[in-house]
Amino acid sequence: MVVSAPRLTVEDLSYGYPGHVVGHRISFTVGAGEVLCVLGRNGEGKSTLFKTILGLLPPRAGTLRVDGEPTVGWNPRRRALTFGYVPQNGGGTFPFTVAELVLMGRTAHRGPFAAPSAADRAAADEAIATLGIGHLAAREWVRVSGGERQLALVARALAQEPRILVLDEPTASLDFGNQVRVLDAVRSLAQTRALSVLLSTHHPEQAFACADRVAVLAGGELLRIGAPAEVVTAETLRACYSVEVAVLPVADDRYRVCVPRSYLS
Repeated sequence: MVVSAPRLTVEDLSYGYPGHVVGHRISFTVGAGEVLCVLGRNGEGKSTLFKTILGLLPPRAGTLRVDGEPTVGWNPRRRALTFGYVPQNGGGTFPFTVAELVLMGRTAHRGPFAAPSAADRAAADEAIATLGIGHLAAREWVRVSGGERQLALVARALAQEPRILVLDEPTASLDFGNQVRVLDAVRSLAQTRALSVLLSTHHPEQAFACADRVAVLAGGELLRIGAPAEVVTAETLRACYSVEVAVLPVADDRYRVCVPRSYLS
């Protein structure tokens, strides 16, 4: 992977809510074609960080830039054409079909009262095919499993054709097979479409499957950032999660698994 000049730049960012700052002076970049995986324990502010980057929350301090341009003042349509977002849960409770839900990702590409075009439907169909959920297209979104719903939300974000894709724990409710499918899709999309991808997970070993770099949040600060093999270590995981873990290589050291040391005794 060759990473271009930073597409997303986070400079000395402090984020949180009125009267409560969650993260302090966070800085990192994400280039085109790069996947940055964010790790941190519950309550560390990963979701709050993502919402601030997306413009859903105002930064408490610092600057956010896309291609060197500050995003402050961007209107919602410009943000929607730049950022695709997959929240931990979402999509509402209306009985839309999966295909209709994915097609909603095209809203920013047309006027408020315009009907979906052939190009919109083609983009939605492609996103559905990429995630392997064609068999769900005609089913009501509220009647599929939690994991299938998450796949549909990822497809909706892809149909949006963003330049930066933000995924908040996208594999949290998925079975093992669908976890692999989503991580493979994330890696492939970053490479083939030059997407900048920012994702969070509670499974550190997933960084080896899809990420170019890993950022670890702890105590409201950026504890470490770097390549997965450099960052996902026993020492870093102990500092982040307060547990003793062995990080063991498999598959000729291309992938590693994180195992509690108590299981090895």
